[in-house]
Amino acid sequence: MTSAQIASACQDHGFFCIKNHGISQELQKRLDLLGRQFFELSLEEKNKIHMTLGGQAWRGFFSLGEELTSGKADLKEGIYLGEQLGKSDARVQAGWPLHGKNLYPEIKNFGETVEEYIAGLTALAHRLMSLVSMSLGLDQKFIYDYYTKDPTLLFRIFHYPPQAPSQDGWGVGAHTDYGLLTILKQDDCGGLEVRTSDGWVDVPPAEDVFVCNIGDMLELLTKGHYRSTLHRVRNKSGRERLSFPFFFDPNFEASIQPIPTKNDLRAQDEVERWDNKNLHQFNGKYKDYLIGKISKVFPDLAKGQKIT
Repeated sequence: MTSAQIASACQDHGFFCIKNHGISQELQKRLDLLGRQFFELSLEEKNKIHMTLGGQAWRGFFSLGEELTSGKADLKEGIYLGEQLGKSDARVQAGWPLHGKNLYPEIKNFGETVEEYIAGLTALAHRLMSLVSMSLGLDQKFIYDYYTKDPTLLFRIFHYPPQAPSQDGWGVGAHTDYGLLTILKQDDCGGLEVRTSDGWVDVPPAEDVFVCNIGDMLELLTKGHYRSTLHRVRNKSGRERLSFPFFFDPNFEASIQPIPTKNDLRAQDEVERWDNKNLHQFNGKYKDYLIGKISKVFPDLAKGQKIT
């Protein structure tokens, strides 16, 4: 993929697919198998790594209906994971929320596989963001130098039970991602839909292909030149569906302000968003933005945590 193709995708759709990404199929299959093993466990076993045990790191399992999208319960369960950080890490010592140790189930090679996958996706995200920098007429290391040299890394494994045609609700309701870049591995069930000018369209799964989309943070940084796109999930396959979204975001302490691009980019602050919010009013550090977003996804958990 070239920087020109990235520019076109980010302007027109907010989504693109990539292959020849460098993540081995063996690692992908191993991750899928271990994920399925976990979700086959009893609720009692899964709750042994429940998010309420993860402290300020906000890691661990959540059960069906515990995660909210736009205030409504999702028809999915999952595991929150991230960069594995020990107690001696300076960010953990400083008490940074969303930084710390993963909670892993007692499944052989689960933790090692997750950490290998996160490392591979981190390297891939750096390569993609260098193309994003160039697509904006900037040096390929601009975003790296100012925002992602030490990125915030969040990883999820989601399980969507089959939904009957008559069943109300969505696996994930319509939303835009709040971060910088999402790289999604999905299984062969399908169910992902993206909002376009022609309405909702399916994003069919393809073997060894990742689906990428930009989030609200890149829309903010580019003053609306690149726009995040509504998407949603409904599992109509009649089978168990797994997805593996990886979120690549700015440094937790990064000051957020529009990128001074060399290209003549037309600011689109005046374009109305689906949620009637003006992203461009935000002024602060990425941690303030991120914590505010995640506390709306798990409001009950947020009440019990020191997140400011």
